[in-house]
Amino acid sequence: MQTGPSTIDESEVAKFEAMAAEWWDTEGKFKPLHMLNPTRLDYITRQIAAEFGRDLSQEAPFKGLRLLDIGCGGGLLCEPMARLGATVVGADAAAGNIPVARIHAEQSGLEIDYRHTTAEDLAAAGEQFDVVLNMEVVEHVADPQAYLNACHALLKPGGLHICSTINRNPKSFAMAIIGAEYVMRWLPKGTHEWSKFITPDELFAMLRQAGLDPVDRKGFSFNPVLWSWSISERDLSVNYVTAAIRRH
Repeated sequence: MQTGPSTIDESEVAKFEAMAAEWWDTEGKFKPLHMLNPTRLDYITRQIAAEFGRDLSQEAPFKGLRLLDIGCGGGLLCEPMARLGATVVGADAAAGNIPVARIHAEQSGLEIDYRHTTAEDLAAAGEQFDVVLNMEVVEHVADPQAYLNACHALLKPGGLHICSTINRNPKSFAMAIIGAEYVMRWLPKGTHEWSKFITPDELFAMLRQAGLDPVDRKGFSFNPVLWSWSISERDLSVNYVTAAIRRH
């Protein structure tokens, strides 16, 4: 798989590989992602539609767009993107995720190009995409700046990069680690390291350093009363998402 420099953190890959078979279990270790997924998809589809002038009410509105989901896991985002008409490549550094994703796509009647590879190797091979989805990955890599540099190389000029991660502050420690891993037991203990979390300002600075132009950021806010997620204009205190464009 590996041919060039890598930002892969092998211990992080091992965590997710151990959970690979559970990707599509809505009550399993990835329950938080299944709960968050509709909100993520709402943000992603609106951003793509706005950037490329697509009408989401039309059939296959993303037809003609080539999309990469880097750190695709079991394909929770790849499959809806394929249903919307995009040509989808799903890449993951954890080899165990790929057969799980392939089998589920076949069962769903979807053609998705799943690959056990890295952002760096895809970039080195000259691959380019209209859209790069980089969701809940940047906090797990060894060198976030080098990783975002590779994401820039993977975008065509005018391409859209969507990146979500977790803020670094006392609230995110309480919610994403104590709450999700120890109290709710949604995730195995040790899934996240608070020191690797990235603030929105830090992420915007790294995106700019990578040659991308940040154009939007929103929060993913969890309501414990309604037990649901929503997009927030102001609350970026824990989970948040950004959109950036490669201008040249």
